[in-house]
Amino acid sequence: MTSIASHLAATSSSDKAYQKLQVSGEGSVLFADIDSPPMNLLGPALVRDLVLLIQRAEADATVKVIVFRSSDPDYFISHVDVTQISEYRQEAAKLAGEASIGLMFRHLSASRLVSIAQIEGRVRAAGSEFALACDLRFAASETAIFAQPEPAFGAVPGGGGVQHLARLMGRARALEVMLGAEDYDADLAERYGWINRAIKKAELGDFVRSLAHRIAKFPAGSLAAVKDRVNAIALAPIADFRRDSDLFAECARSPEGQARFQAAFKRGFQTRAAEMDLAGLLGSLTDKEGTHR
Repeated sequence: MTSIASHLAATSSSDKAYQKLQVSGEGSVLFADIDSPPMNLLGPALVRDLVLLIQRAEADATVKVIVFRSSDPDYFISHVDVTQISEYRQEAAKLAGEASIGLMFRHLSASRLVSIAQIEGRVRAAGSEFALACDLRFAASETAIFAQPEPAFGAVPGGGGVQHLARLMGRARALEVMLGAEDYDADLAERYGWINRAIKKAELGDFVRSLAHRIAKFPAGSLAAVKDRVNAIALAPIADFRRDSDLFAECARSPEGQARFQAAFKRGFQTRAAEMDLAGLLGSLTDKEGTHR
């Protein structure tokens, strides 16, 4: 098996292993900073990097914990790049065995690795689903924003959002979050169970680093066993993730879904400035704009 030292040496060579991640290590903890300008869209290159990182970390017995952060203070992962759905799904298949980021995310949840999301900016749709796939989620109380807005596009969350949110929040709150397609600040996300804790931004990094290193001190076997037993209770079966993934793809290809996406693009969808208030953009769409003709 490779070591963290060799893993990091590969990332610092002239032929960098990662295009959209900055990876560093501290003992048995890896830190992966998402760096995919202009707004950390989840496209093929970022999915490729996440797959490679997970594969390498799982093959390295010295790695116990991965902390995911963002180099962009305004965006953690905004959502998928809807212009490259087929391409990023093919990259996900290299880890999941099927063309589905939902199954890729579930792989992370089921992995022996302990994953932590440190969130300071916007995390919506598949970005939210990636954070939900992580074992622990901590967010900056002043700046983190969450949303699961796929129904506003005529789609179903396809990356595990339905499965995780219903279990974490209960039926009524999960329906509120998804059907309303609103933005939620970190304090309300904490109340609803979306995240473990909302923490002041100035304290967030030190808190996460301290917890990651504390967890990494414990035996790898016990960490994996606890995850396995909790997952037996709380992680939905693969078939449910697969069904949601298929539904998202079907909805995205439908005339209604395509019309909604095109209407959103006309309003600035997938541009950094417009998506600072994505909830406002989606709320401004009219039925006429979202009707296929």
